[in-house]
Amino acid sequence: MKKMYMVLSLLLVFVMVAAGCSTKSNLEGGAKTAEPKKEGGAASGKTTIGLSISTLNNPFFVTLKEGAEKAAKEAGVDLVVVDAQNDTSKQISGIEDLIQKKVNVILINPTDSVAVITAVEAANKANIPVITIDRAANGGQVVSHIASDNVKGGQMAGDYILKAIGGKGNIVELQGIAGTSAARDRGKGFHNAVDGKDGVKIAASQPADFDRAKGLSVMENILQGNKDVAAVFAHNDEMALGALQAIQASGKNIVVVGFDATDDAVKAVNEGKMAATVAQKPAAIGDVAVKTAVKVTKGEKVEASIPVDLELITKK
Repeated sequence: MKKMYMVLSLLLVFVMVAAGCSTKSNLEGGAKTAEPKKEGGAASGKTTIGLSISTLNNPFFVTLKEGAEKAAKEAGVDLVVVDAQNDTSKQISGIEDLIQKKVNVILINPTDSVAVITAVEAANKANIPVITIDRAANGGQVVSHIASDNVKGGQMAGDYILKAIGGKGNIVELQGIAGTSAARDRGKGFHNAVDGKDGVKIAASQPADFDRAKGLSVMENILQGNKDVAAVFAHNDEMALGALQAIQASGKNIVVVGFDATDDAVKAVNEGKMAATVAQKPAAIGDVAVKTAVKVTKGEKVEASIPVDLELITKK
């Protein structure tokens, strides 16, 4: 009886020790999965900047993104890029995702300066600073706006065209996406230069939405109804290159001036196919945007408007 009692006691001690080891193992291993998962932004302790870009189908914005990525790498911060694909609702949804990820700052290149207001205000409510780049937002609180002086650039293009056509002739204007500050400001600068000039007429002023294919089709239609066109000003190079295709097919000799100085446009200028393009330096815009965002995360004061230099590119 006494021996049996001893055996049972030893078995009980063994079970208690084994249970203790199992509990320790659970605490050191599997229990870690119950800890809150840390996400990007402030939660991870590393600075994360969100970049909502209007479209990566345009070489200008691809270069802008690359400038931002390079600056982010040099600064040791994370950059999360979302492509709106020129879709306003997609851009708003992408910005909401950045807010959910708790990024430290959001850089926004609006598809539409009015429609983006709700997204800017959502970031404001989440206490996430907003910086607009290239195109402005028409509402909400924005810490800084980084862009070229589009009004000045439009005027540079208009002044060049007047000189190139000798102050006389019919001019076509291809407009960008309605509602964007870039289209509005470039058009304003252009009209500041050419409106009211004797011998000059705006033969057509139509939107082609910053798109090369639309620039081609719109210019084809314009040429059918206007046989005597001296020059074209397009609000960006993609439309200018599309217009150039239509002009070459027609066999006409027309001065074409674009805006952005993309690689394709600069090549066309150097080959004598396009007359000029206004260089907006997108890589510099992306670089300055990220550097400004980093300053904001450190609590440093930044300017409400930060301009990036322009340059008129003509044949070398």
